[in-house]
Amino acid sequence: METRKLLLLVALFHVFSSAKSQSMIGINYGQVADNLPPASATAQLLQSTTISKLRLYGADAAIIQSLAGTDISLVLGVSNSDIPSLASDPSAAANWAAVNVLPYVPSSSISVVSVGNEAINSGDPSLASGLLPAMQNLRTALSASAAAASVKVSTVHSMAVLAQSDPPSSGAFHPDFAASLTGVLGFLRDAGSPFMINPYPFFAYRSDPRPETLAFCLFQPNPGRLDAGSKLTYTNMFDAQVDAVRSALDGLGFPEVEIVVAETGWPYRGDPDEVGTTVENAMAFNGNLVAHLRSLAGTPLMPGRSVETYIFALYDEDLKSGPTSERSFGLYRADQTMNYDAGLAKPSSSISNTASASPGWTQSAETCVPVVTVQARVEGRPMQSGERCYLPSAVGSPAVMGLLFQYVAVMLLLT
Repeated sequence: METRKLLLLVALFHVFSSAKSQSMIGINYGQVADNLPPASATAQLLQSTTISKLRLYGADAAIIQSLAGTDISLVLGVSNSDIPSLASDPSAAANWAAVNVLPYVPSSSISVVSVGNEAINSGDPSLASGLLPAMQNLRTALSASAAAASVKVSTVHSMAVLAQSDPPSSGAFHPDFAASLTGVLGFLRDAGSPFMINPYPFFAYRSDPRPETLAFCLFQPNPGRLDAGSKLTYTNMFDAQVDAVRSALDGLGFPEVEIVVAETGWPYRGDPDEVGTTVENAMAFNGNLVAHLRSLAGTPLMPGRSVETYIFALYDEDLKSGPTSERSFGLYRADQTMNYDAGLAKPSSSISNTASASPGWTQSAETCVPVVTVQARVEGRPMQSGERCYLPSAVGSPAVMGLLFQYVAVMLLLT
């Protein structure tokens, strides 16, 4: 009996430790703005949240240094304009690594270097043809240093690389990109690097702005959509898009290549003709996405594990061109107050700065917040049957898991 108790306690401790180490939620840090706070302030903000990963579109030395010694890992970006030189000249790749990676590791945790952003379908044939040799040269340069040898090399793709995505089981890469992708995927498989993709349910809703599509995109109650090919039912667009990519990878012969969602998000503001661009919708999408990832439910094709996901974006970018929505994806304003609350604050963090974004709604580790139907919150009505709630920032937190661990441990010792 005593041995059994000890084994159960060890198992519970393992569960507790695993919950603490969950690290699937990241965020993108775009810098097309003239009002961003200092790197030190951004580092402090990130450490007040449960965000454990930060993706940069370049290699900002101040940001990299500001996160040294923290638990936040970084994805660095190589610009598309650098791909030709990295592809043609191994010394250029070695120099890029020497300037942007080697001075900062291992003090700063750099997990991935992304070579280019949506380069394969950029419309520039030289980028598509140069992508693989650029990745190979950079991988060789990083491998030459013991401190940087574990840094993965990958690249980021838009959903446009798929020719088919609905239903998810029919997911397939576009024939125009298949040749370039096959070489890149072989590299990713051999190097153990992820396939990075940018699925945006927001754009799916924009092309089909029906109420039932909005509910499907926001993780809200809906009848679900049956995939006749796989016989699996999907209850949200995010899972459907990720599984379409999974089907495409499997169909091309790369089932072992893992998927990372490099970007996904929802704008909280837009022009009058931009459907769905509201604070309520943005909060519903990102809040429910966070809850979905924390649940570790996974997708119908990949159950029981969450895909590493980077939300777009940390701050608004006031210098971006295009419609208003392009400047309105930030979870935070430049002064570091929230545009809305996505449930990412640590339980001990101050939440007073959420008042301006969501009047009458407070959040704490002890409060059950209905995140599936945001309209219920806006109207102040009780949650309806079928709606879900979650404990913001508490799922897997040391406080909650610690109490659970202590309770079960005591009960075991008393039996």
